[in-house]
Amino acid sequence: MSEVAPGELVLVHGIWMKGVELVPLASRLEACGFRCHRFRYPSVARSPRHNAAVLRRFVQSLGADRVSFVAHSLGGIVLLHLFDQWAEAPPGRAVLMGCPLEGSGVARRVAGRPWLRWTLGRSIDKGLIGNVPGVPSNRDIGMLAGTRSMGVGRLLGGLECPSDGTVALSETRHPGLADWVAFPVSHFEMLLNPAIARVVCRFLREGRFSAPGQGV
Repeated sequence: MSEVAPGELVLVHGIWMKGVELVPLASRLEACGFRCHRFRYPSVARSPRHNAAVLRRFVQSLGADRVSFVAHSLGGIVLLHLFDQWAEAPPGRAVLMGCPLEGSGVARRVAGRPWLRWTLGRSIDKGLIGNVPGVPSNRDIGMLAGTRSMGVGRLLGGLECPSDGTVALSETRHPGLADWVAFPVSHFEMLLNPAIARVVCRFLREGRFSAPGQGV
């Protein structure tokens, strides 16, 4: 895969978040040369498909010929909806972090409990409980997963092992991914780990998480 120079990078947060938790990762990726833009969206009040349409306008406002993406958890589902809706999106690689590509077992457990379902809101519409657009074949997309099982999934149930405490490793797999890697971190810790920022930068530049002939 060819190496590309860093440029515009859009970061997309997960459910119940506001984007401030992406600041440490954005700072490290800016040190890697990217110009980072954090996209904020109502993760529960609007469906992933609706938020993808807003993300499209956000990307268009950058006026860039090439745009890369890093998306955490539900943010990865929003990003897949963007690619599904917008075939002419600017070229660029993408890294998904802890994203349940076929839906989340924990979310299905929560959605099945009437007194908890409201906490997910519209995020389950072609989102966290499944029916998510597939990984596009015309774009390099890598997945970074966690194996430290510390998170809300341990309390709610519906979580297969191994996992990052919220998303099972099996939920992050897809044959269309260009690369996949796992770190001993939880669902939230992956946003804060300096080593993870380095391999994210490498993928965005080179299309792989590790250098040829080396492990991560």
